[in-house]
Amino acid sequence: MSAAAGSATGPATDPTLAAVFPGQGSQSLGMARDFYDASPAARALLDEAERTLPGLLELMWHGPAEALQLTANQQPALVAAGAAAFAAWREAGGRLPACAAGHSLGEYTAHVAAGSLSIADALRLVRARGSYMQAAVPEGEGAMAAVMKLDAAAIRNACEHTEGVVEVANLNAPGQTVISGAAAAVAAASERLKAQGGRVVPLKVSAPFHCSLMRPAADRLAGDLSRVSFGEPAFAIVCNVTADVLQSGADAPGLLRRQVTSPVRWVESVRSLRALGARRFVELGAGKVLTALIGRIDPEAEARAVSDVAGLRETLEAWA
Repeated sequence: MSAAAGSATGPATDPTLAAVFPGQGSQSLGMARDFYDASPAARALLDEAERTLPGLLELMWHGPAEALQLTANQQPALVAAGAAAFAAWREAGGRLPACAAGHSLGEYTAHVAAGSLSIADALRLVRARGSYMQAAVPEGEGAMAAVMKLDAAAIRNACEHTEGVVEVANLNAPGQTVISGAAAAVAAASERLKAQGGRVVPLKVSAPFHCSLMRPAADRLAGDLSRVSFGEPAFAIVCNVTADVLQSGADAPGLLRRQVTSPVRWVESVRSLRALGARRFVELGAGKVLTALIGRIDPEAEARAVSDVAGLRETLEAWA
């Protein structure tokens, strides 16, 4: 069991609760600091994170912000923050979720929470993952853009009819899809989509994530994943690649390798969590991006963000 799972001392499983864990772009200076100060379980987990990657807590709390934004730093920082939030949640009496999912790198945090991956192994994996992803495409040669006001089928069709590598990377919510690929191809597809009535917003990213240009990163990460032992999760984990429940811990390395080059099927993943019985969603970690997306995917679902102690208390009181 990981440190996060080992703190699972709260009440029994809530069959209506899903935990979700954010990915890149949710980071902020100071994240998880008040969990460290208020929760012994979170402090133990974050101390282990610091032993694994010395300097991580200083970076999370004091920056500089430019260093925290680097992919190889941002990924382990977000995993540590999410796992600490989960540890604090359980210690404070939050129920064990019946199921979980993470957005991109957040899937690693879900494994830590479920006890199928240690926090140390997760941090080492995402540090390597971030380094490999950054190195796969020279800076400036790749791009990503968010597309609004068009459905995913229209966006995929535009990508397929654009010369060069440009692919659907994130299916985040109805009316919000991210494309990724070679900079020139993303620009060309963006113009095509604007002509169809779409609103296109270029994203400030250091590499074109979740597209076939990331294959070198996936191939390198495969070796790291093969050396890590994944156990059986304590609750169902819905995977980005399949938008379905992980069948066995032994399947996790292959799915996480494929995740690097595959789209994040977040809309389908949330619907899969709903099909498993979830009607409440708790977003654990930095920010509240997923809470907003879930509200757009399924307005009947109740979603709350727990990114600090105040949010933890408010959520526990609301769901008492």
